[in-house]
Amino acid sequence: MEAKAVAKYIRMSPRKTRLVADMIRGKSVDDAINALHFIPQRASSPVEKAVRSAAANAVNQEAGAKLNPEDLFVKAIWVDQGPTMRRYSPGPMGRAYIVRKRSCHLTVVVSDKR
Repeated sequence: MEAKAVAKYIRMSPRKTRLVADMIRGKSVDDAINALHFIPQRASSPVEKAVRSAAANAVNQEAGAKLNPEDLFVKAIWVDQGPTMRRYSPGPMGRAYIVRKRSCHLTVVVSDKR
């Protein structure tokens, strides 16, 4: 049985978030949450929140009553690019430089080990 959680519009670069997501792919949910708690990257907080949400979604499904939360593992996790906010920073001689503030969408799929 699978369950999914989606975190949208995370104000973080998708490239930096993918580095954290790659560290937990394929791990059990307990190991993933433990690892994310101690990873120093800023992206670990929203990724941990999404993994916890996916695990809770799996337990709260109709067939999840028989499911043991310790049997769950991260089946798939991916990060897509979200909308980019464009801001302007002053440059020399009256010019303006574009500052791109990127965002991302995070999807986590957890499954039991059947």
